[in-house]
Amino acid sequence: MRILVVEDDFTSRRVLSRILESYGNCDVAIDGEEAVKAVQISLETDTTYDLICLDIMMPKMDGQAALKKIRALEEESGIMLGDGAKIVITSALHDSKNVMEAFRQQCDGYIVKPYDKGKIAEELKQHGFEV
Repeated sequence: MRILVVEDDFTSRRVLSRILESYGNCDVAIDGEEAVKAVQISLETDTTYDLICLDIMMPKMDGQAALKKIRALEEESGIMLGDGAKIVITSALHDSKNVMEAFRQQCDGYIVKPYDKGKIAEELKQHGFEV
């Protein structure tokens, strides 16, 4: 499984990457702009991500905007909705406005920090990944 961890906080990025590395190969991006660029490159080289874990609060481009751009890139590449990467928002924000906006922008799941191996494993199972 190819995984992209998008997180601006070093400690959070490291913790999440360590949890996920047992499930597949993890790339990291430090903000939304870098995430969009990584997805664009993966689409151009036919090495798409299976899972993208995306924080909301980041500099340059927040996770909501990155999510919207990633889904647009997939659509431009001929990937039908539901056939692209599973995108799970990983955020400290758990208010209904942010959660609903993420699902409106076609995220597949939402995990509230702090990270917990059990919550992450359960989320992966819900999306058909082997755990």
